[in-house]
Amino acid sequence: MRNWLVAIGLATALGGCVAAPSPAAENAAPVRINLLAINDFHGNLDPPSGGARIFNPANPQKWDVIPAGGAPRLATAVKQLSQRPNTIMVAAGDLIGASPVLSSLYHDEPTIEALSKMGMAITSVGNHEFDEGWQELKRMQEGGCHPKDGCKGPKPFAGADFEYLAASTYLDSGETLFPAYAVRAFEGVKVAFIGLTLEGTPDIITPAARAGISFKDEAETVNALVPKIRAEGIEAIVVLIHEGGYAGAGLDDCHGLSGVIAEIVPKFDDAVDVVVTGHTNGIYICTVDGKLVTSAGAYGTRLTDIAMTVDPRTGDVIGKSARDVVITLDGYAEDPEQVELISAYRVMAEPLMNRPVGATTASFSRSGGGPEGAGESVMGNLIADAMLEAAKKVEPGVQIAFMNPGGIRADLVMRDTGVVTYGDIFAIQPFGNDLVAITLTGSEIERVLREQYQPSGNNILQVSEGFTFTWRQPAGQPIEIVPGSVKLNGVPLVPGQPYRIVTNNFLVGGGDSFAGFKIGTKREILGSDIAALEDYVVAHSPLAPAPKGRVLRVE
Repeated sequence: MRNWLVAIGLATALGGCVAAPSPAAENAAPVRINLLAINDFHGNLDPPSGGARIFNPANPQKWDVIPAGGAPRLATAVKQLSQRPNTIMVAAGDLIGASPVLSSLYHDEPTIEALSKMGMAITSVGNHEFDEGWQELKRMQEGGCHPKDGCKGPKPFAGADFEYLAASTYLDSGETLFPAYAVRAFEGVKVAFIGLTLEGTPDIITPAARAGISFKDEAETVNALVPKIRAEGIEAIVVLIHEGGYAGAGLDDCHGLSGVIAEIVPKFDDAVDVVVTGHTNGIYICTVDGKLVTSAGAYGTRLTDIAMTVDPRTGDVIGKSARDVVITLDGYAEDPEQVELISAYRVMAEPLMNRPVGATTASFSRSGGGPEGAGESVMGNLIADAMLEAAKKVEPGVQIAFMNPGGIRADLVMRDTGVVTYGDIFAIQPFGNDLVAITLTGSEIERVLREQYQPSGNNILQVSEGFTFTWRQPAGQPIEIVPGSVKLNGVPLVPGQPYRIVTNNFLVGGGDSFAGFKIGTKREILGSDIAALEDYVVAHSPLAPAPKGRVLRVE
């Protein structure tokens, strides 16, 4: 606990002042403050098809998956937990962007309204908040009609009731895009919330979206703010940062925590008490360099219930803990106000969602054949082929497409009529990812293929027609790529030869632990994944599943 005279001396040196504690404060009991934290909601007003990953204690290498999420149930959970005094809902960015059609069709206005209604108070800005540019993000905060599409919702858009923070995001004018931090008081105890976006945002948003803004180092930004915050007499500091990491097998121990956040947090000033993170969709609660660090997965399937205990005499955080709350479908009723809001948008969206875009002669499964299968799926083949065809229209020299299986969110199920709707294809790829062309050498591509091995389970990439490889996996060992098996149109890749590939911005940014994609050079954004898939379905209907054989597994 800080010495009171030292506190006065420091505040004076910083140009501030600290009032002497009152006799009542001297005898006051510690104040408990509750933070309800989410991240990477991505406009999932309905429960996402992928559900929530649940740690299986009986099998440390396995996560179970259960149905969870949806704004109506999340709102109910928030309402129940907010019955406690001194509770505030916060977030670490990517609340919008890469959203399902029900939200993205209306430029994510429904999500902003839903989060406002459920009590969101403060959030940092994620990279996906810039999907339509920083000017559009300002509209999300301030309200008003879309500059091109006008007002399309059931009522005029009023903007967010919650506050965006952007301490490390600067306009060309030298001002931050949004305030750097916000202060909230609980029973007289003040807490500062600093919000910031990952410094690498320019690498994972479109050139148009990053025009007019820049992003500074996360730790340097926080550390520069700490003296100013302390000069205001505030000792409790929470950082909401849209950057994250990857945890080990256990939820609450963070053994093996890796990723950028593990490097950033130790650089933060010791005055920082809690760090709410996002971006990687990780699930973890742990302590790093004395700071509580959390991440609540993604898509509103869970929240982190964080408790801070503060000494009212000094303002210091003297205790902190957190627990994981999964928003199960059977554990929470739907909030009527949320249901009414979402239903109003759904009625308006159905004509687009039901718009025919093509036909199919069979269903396309995203299954790669289970643990013993090669990992190739007919749905993955379809998407990779669509990516390559779309990329070639813009840049004819693109040769190979890669798709991450986790980004394929639904099967294409054949109806009796055979009709494929826009809603069908949007459910398959709901993230609104960009198609990005990069250059990798043959040896760098083989490195990426070796990265398909991950401790939580193999993550076999889906590849376009003409590209083939064979892999094997000795018991308990990482994946091995069979020498000479990596081929393009039947010709083995040359280790030092450059190849032009296309994938999505998620993988280019190192998503799903595919760090090899991050070293790609000559990055160019060539379009969007959903537009590529729609164009392919239109051009090739009726669709028929392509035979497998691009990815082989041997013993």
